[in-house]
Amino acid sequence: MTEPTAGGLSIRTALAMLVFTVVFTAFMAGGYLLTRDPIQQSAKAEKLLLIDQILPRGSYDNALLDDVAKLPATPELGLDQGGQVWRARRAGQPAALVMEAAAPDGYAGRIELIVAVAADGQVLGARVTQHRETPGLGDYVDPRKDKNKARPWISQFEKPASDLPPGAWTVKKDGGAFDYNTGATISARAVTRAVWRVAAYAAAHRDALFQ
Repeated sequence: MTEPTAGGLSIRTALAMLVFTVVFTAFMAGGYLLTRDPIQQSAKAEKLLLIDQILPRGSYDNALLDDVAKLPATPELGLDQGGQVWRARRAGQPAALVMEAAAPDGYAGRIELIVAVAADGQVLGARVTQHRETPGLGDYVDPRKDKNKARPWISQFEKPASDLPPGAWTVKKDGGAFDYNTGATISARAVTRAVWRVAAYAAAHRDALFQ
């Protein structure tokens, strides 16, 4: 039997690696195709459940997550990299906007949130989606962390508040209309002012946002 040469071994090794790479790539591609749609549907369902907390499904009849507009960098909303706005409609008419925003001035940095604003300018609710506020102190702005489950701090934005003058859109310590937890003013102040900026932006750009 002829002993394989060094060149022959190299070719065999290269062919084996090629076959392995092709098979592995095909396997990974197949797995991606099989799981892509379920993953996307799961992400959509999770997003919709979050939006449900601030915008009841009965208040609109369009496919909300498909009626989305991309926002460019929008400093007014704290969106340095841009964001998204979902348009809720009922019988083809504007019903509400659900907008991404951020408060850059939280105690521990950036606080990301979504805010629902009715077509008439009424703030319907807000939810914090990401933050690094101090656990047990400033993280009460996130209802998942708020110890008051009966009336979370952020539920204040679910009351008729859009008629408040700009100066009232801060915490009571600053002469505003919103409660806060003692010792954790900065977090509440940052979120409250961010919600007001969303309301002001939605009012100023309503028609363009719904186009």
